[in-house]
Amino acid sequence: MRIDWRNLGQALGLTLASAMVWGIAHLVAGRTRTGLVLAGAYTLLLGTVFTAVAAFRFALLDLVVRPNWLTGLIVTALAIGFCWSAVIVSSYRVVRPAGLGRLERGIGTGVVALLCLLVAVPTAFAGRLAYVSRDVLLTVFDGGTHRPDPWAGKRRVNILLAGADAAGGRPGARTDSVTVASVDTRTGDTVLFGLPRNLEHVPMPPGPARDAFPQGFTGDGDETTPGLLNEVYQWAEDHPRIAPGPPKDRGMRLLRDTVSGILGLRIDYYAMLDMKGFAQIINAIGGVTVTIRQDIPYGLEGGVLQAGRRRLDGRQALWYGRSRTDSDDYVRMGRQKCLLNAVAKQADPMAVLRGFEQIADATKRYVTTDVPQDMLPAVLELSEKIKTAHIRSLQFVPPLVNTAHPDWGLIRREVATALRPQRPGHSRHPARSLQPSPRPSSSPGAAQSLDLIC
Repeated sequence: MRIDWRNLGQALGLTLASAMVWGIAHLVAGRTRTGLVLAGAYTLLLGTVFTAVAAFRFALLDLVVRPNWLTGLIVTALAIGFCWSAVIVSSYRVVRPAGLGRLERGIGTGVVALLCLLVAVPTAFAGRLAYVSRDVLLTVFDGGTHRPDPWAGKRRVNILLAGADAAGGRPGARTDSVTVASVDTRTGDTVLFGLPRNLEHVPMPPGPARDAFPQGFTGDGDETTPGLLNEVYQWAEDHPRIAPGPPKDRGMRLLRDTVSGILGLRIDYYAMLDMKGFAQIINAIGGVTVTIRQDIPYGLEGGVLQAGRRRLDGRQALWYGRSRTDSDDYVRMGRQKCLLNAVAKQADPMAVLRGFEQIADATKRYVTTDVPQDMLPAVLELSEKIKTAHIRSLQFVPPLVNTAHPDWGLIRREVATALRPQRPGHSRHPARSLQPSPRPSSSPGAAQSLDLIC
């Protein structure tokens, strides 16, 4: 049997053209009215998408953090995929030559099915992303009510960022990384206040916790729990009678109120990331590149992170941020800051898309926060300002602070000084460090620079 490749090829070519621009096949086949309707619908669809992306980018960011809108996006993506596939099938049917043999029909059907698959996969992927995003929002963030002014007229919003580390051989988790980001809600200018894990006798907030520790937190008073700042979270989790509330939330609430008292700041929101989740996120984006200043031993197997510019996987990055071998807490705090900075810069959109489901899984399993859903659009808008804003950092480490006998009044005064409005014309270079007046070190050999050069 002779196959009419020419007529079949023309039909498949018109079908492909209609997959790219709806209505072409119908117009060629004389179905003018249907072709014009399809072309108009296609033009309207493309115009809506391009206008939304170009002119309403921030409005779209607002919508993608709202579960109800994400549900609509899921339905819309699936509907577009279905309609596009229907247009392809309809286009082939109106231009398909009559009298095709079995082989020709099989080839035509196969090509049409492939075209349908090519347009359905991206829309199904978009629907899947929307579904996973919605699941994360509903799992991690509590619902809230709409607020006309999300910041309620506040000039600054203060967010506690904690990193929890549940190491082997000890019960529970310790918040070895404690930072408060104080952000100007108008400009995005940010001051980061870092508190070392080994602050002793931290004052507790009024109530049952202060009644239990009137002279400052001492934990259980033994060698395992000597009473450091990084134990407050787990202590609250283990003592629900003194720190009531649901698991994880009670620990973070007590830590939030404790840090608030130390800095003399009202903490508006908190977010905690378990370091296991941090390692999973790094693996999801394909690793992170950092500059290692000197060899860092890690693990029980005698591993070493060698000095130089290195690409680290999640496990190695975790050790880079947590190891204190041949160094101390303050060097480790500097490495943690470098690591967070590297992840923020290197997590490009394509890397995030490739590992999106892993990142979402880590977020659901390892992130705890009290930021409500209705605040997320405002948080996203503020994060855009922070990218180009003036970011400064102040860590309360020796010689500025003696961690065994901290001067709480000094800490609060330094915070107040750091938050004073900048003089007009002050340079707005990102990542510039605060440099408080030098003071003699009260911990021999403990003097460290306030910021590690990454």
